Amino acid sequence: ILARCLNCETGITSKPCGVCSTCVEISEGRSIDLIEVDAASRTGVDDMRELLDNVQYMPSVSRFKIYLIDEVHMLSRSSFNAMLKTLEEPPEHVKFLFATTDPKKLPITVLSRCLQFNLKNLSPEQIVKYLAAVLDLEAIAYDESALWQLGLAADGSMRDALSLTDQAISFGSSEVREEPVGEMLGSIDAKVVFQLLADITSANGQRLLETVAQLSDFAPDYAALLDDILAALHRIAIAQAVDGAVDNSQGDEQQVLQAA
Repeated sequence: ILARCLNCETGITSKPCGVCSTCVEISEGRSIDLIEVDAASRTGVDDMRELLDNVQYMPSVSRFKIYLIDEVHMLSRSSFNAMLKTLEEPPEHVKFLFATTDPKKLPITVLSRCLQFNLKNLSPEQIVKYLAAVLDLEAIAYDESALWQLGLAADGSMRDALSLTDQAISFGSSEVREEPVGEMLGSIDAKVVFQLLADITSANGQRLLETVAQLSDFAPDYAALLDDILAALHRIAIAQAVDGAVDNSQGDEQQVLQAA
């Protein structure tokens, strides 16, 4: 997106047109002036020097030559040192985009030369809405509950959500259904969590043990189950304390309100 903002043929803009040849090439991953580097697999100083040797050359067709370095915190200290001089006096035709999930691991000498944008994780609700739009466009049948499982498993990453959805389509014979998605993810459905809480609050010990026995057949991660129960109890407590404070961002609004 940032590469399109910088190189869109309409000019540098926060809203690239998306239809010019440059925007299309970047979106389709065939722009020769956008160089993507996976720092996790190219951590050595020799790799960095090879990359920087080409910085001096002008972009072929675009306004800027853009180097997108993913997981930049994985670079070695020697690689960062080799990069410093270029970052101090970058050529006018070059832009560096550093992506990282752990900025604290970057040397302060590098951070001080960068403009930082802290991107927030997407909520499961946003992910579910987008996945639904994509699947509707592709005419693929799905259960909304399956999309919520995918949205929660993606942990705020749309890229991971789309990757998981591709796997779910293959796993579910060209459909995205609740049960196959649950089997694929090995996740515990929110319905089970609220069923456990309902059994506890109603003092229904027999039903509680039956639910736990059914869960054990799938060899669940019990630590994750406890985390899910704590998260549900937290949302229930908020719903009891403040009217209208609970939304459907986790896909469980009705269950939380009912439990509260």
